[in-house]
Amino acid sequence: TAMCLSQELEDTNKWGLDMFKITEYSGNHPLTVIMYSIFQERDLMKTFCIPADTFITYMMTLEDHYHADVAYHNNIHAADVVQSTHVLLSTPALEAVFTDLEVMAAIFASAIHDVDHPGVSNQFLINTNSELALMYNDVSVLENHHLAVGFKLLQEENCDIFQHLSKKQRQSLRKMAIDMVLATDMSKHMNLLADLKTMVETKKVTSLGVLLLDNYSDRIQVLQNMVHCADLSNPTKPLELYRKWTDRIMVEFFHQGDREREKGMEISPMCDKLSASVEKSQVGFIDYIAHPLWETWADLVHPDAQEILDTLEDNREWYQSMIPHSPSLPEEQDPEKGGGGEKFQFQLTLEEEGESDTELEEAESPLEEDNSGSDSKTLATDDSESAELERLSPGSAGRDSPPPAHSSPLRNTLAKQKEVLHFDNRRALERTLSQPDGGTSLGCPELGRRGSLEARELGLDSEGNLTFLPLGT
Repeated sequence: TAMCLSQELEDTNKWGLDMFKITEYSGNHPLTVIMYSIFQERDLMKTFCIPADTFITYMMTLEDHYHADVAYHNNIHAADVVQSTHVLLSTPALEAVFTDLEVMAAIFASAIHDVDHPGVSNQFLINTNSELALMYNDVSVLENHHLAVGFKLLQEENCDIFQHLSKKQRQSLRKMAIDMVLATDMSKHMNLLADLKTMVETKKVTSLGVLLLDNYSDRIQVLQNMVHCADLSNPTKPLELYRKWTDRIMVEFFHQGDREREKGMEISPMCDKLSASVEKSQVGFIDYIAHPLWETWADLVHPDAQEILDTLEDNREWYQSMIPHSPSLPEEQDPEKGGGGEKFQFQLTLEEEGESDTELEEAESPLEEDNSGSDSKTLATDDSESAELERLSPGSAGRDSPPPAHSSPLRNTLAKQKEVLHFDNRRALERTLSQPDGGTSLGCPELGRRGSLEARELGLDSEGNLTFLPLGT
């Protein structure tokens, strides 16, 4: 087994490492093993004077606080995100861009990003008046908890892996880790992606062709998106691995759905085992979340991520091909026509103007105080239990009644905030909802290749804002 583990770990620097084999060969300690391997590979133990026994003690303690009975958000997922972040950090376009402290912060953030995850969503915790939701006032409930646990465990006996950092280094690492883990909240996804698109449009490179990131705001933004990409990297992995991850997330979703059914609650999207389609869920997740994100990341580090993007598109086509067809359906309900069928719901958060996690306006140091992102306003979001979700089928234009003509002050404010963020949902979805003739498909009777969700409807509010469910976070 030790020989097998050693053999598998030779691929630590490669995309698509089989974390399930690492789990098996390590006696269910993939997180400890992969973290030790990466810290050694990057010489971080020596650089920051981390005693090996302290490192192992902390990692074993951290890993033990991931729930073995949670199908997806467990130590295997954490180890996978750590290793994916490690590979992304090594991309040629980012060579020598980040300091050793920033690199360690990103890897540490990845390791703690889902610790003590209960296997249910933020919205479930909010709707059930859980202790955690009360503790964190319904805002990024799980993400705040993961951070609190990850840092609290450093205080256990012989667990302080940062004991030899200066006070300034500790403060800096802590701030960066907090910024990165909070950005894994899927309600932040649309804003994060919008900011990344803006960065791509204005990107600067050095004479050596690597990215020029000369202020904290830009640097942390890339690191936040990197960890977010690693967190949503399952669809970019070899199909055999991707399918295992999909099976696990659906087990977790269906378990939550069962609990919601027992409690007489409305069952969350994709959590109802009696009606959800695994294949359609994955096609929709790729089309509206994973592909736009990875496509933008690939633009940022071009051409480094082309293979990753190719695998993602191949996997999307495989899941598309596995969607069962029902030719006997009436035309208006035929999945090929894009109408009828079960809902495919996403959720979108728009934060207060000027309060984006990454909007630090020329901040020069991660030590600068930043209380941003603490009061996000949501529109049919994962963190809002009162927001109204209106559903409009892209495949049923003309059949649905038109949205109300009036517009509330909140909606007007949100619309202005979107302008400030240089973000237009319709524009952001152009690639994924494009028609063969180049037109956009929102509100059109038929969708293009990426737009067709087979028998699913997009979750859109009355202003056409795409909404999404926190998949795989």
